[in-house]
Amino acid sequence: MSDWFKTLDGLHDRMWQRLSRGVADRKSPARQPTFATVSADGWPEARTVVLRTAQRDTATLEVYTDLHSDKITSLRTTPRAALHIWEDKQHLQIRLQCAVTILTGDAVRDRWNPIPERGRMSYGVTPAPGTPLGDDALAYDKDPDFATFAVLSCAIQRIDLVHLGDDHRRAAYARADGWQGQWLSP
Repeated sequence: MSDWFKTLDGLHDRMWQRLSRGVADRKSPARQPTFATVSADGWPEARTVVLRTAQRDTATLEVYTDLHSDKITSLRTTPRAALHIWEDKQHLQIRLQCAVTILTGDAVRDRWNPIPERGRMSYGVTPAPGTPLGDDALAYDKDPDFATFAVLSCAIQRIDLVHLGDDHRRAAYARADGWQGQWLSP
């Protein structure tokens, strides 16, 4: 049994391993993190997204969305988000605070091209996501539209990790201090 959770470096390395696994493995808990924003009127919003990339060298994650979704409106007002992942088998909670940049158009063509036709159906819903439908829950059309495809580039600013083993351990890391890490009371 590994003692990865006993050192700041080990805990930080395990987090990146789990994020990378989330990108590659559809069954990984890190594949579908909770993504939280603040609405334009100040209310917290949380939803599940699919993790598409995790780049340790730049401490950046990417998720895809429809340009007309509520999260875009929220991010245009407050370009920050939090991501939460619970890795049950690892007994590891991952919380990430990110500065978010919305990318569209030619800047994301390379991400759009490999998406299968079925996957593209999520980008191009009419009426726009969140629009009231009245009495018919299926009164919408899905027609893939590259013009509504957006990539949320999430530059991690702060990391909070909690390992809930026999002894609980909590650590925080910040981009501003080069990810040195600091133990915190759990």
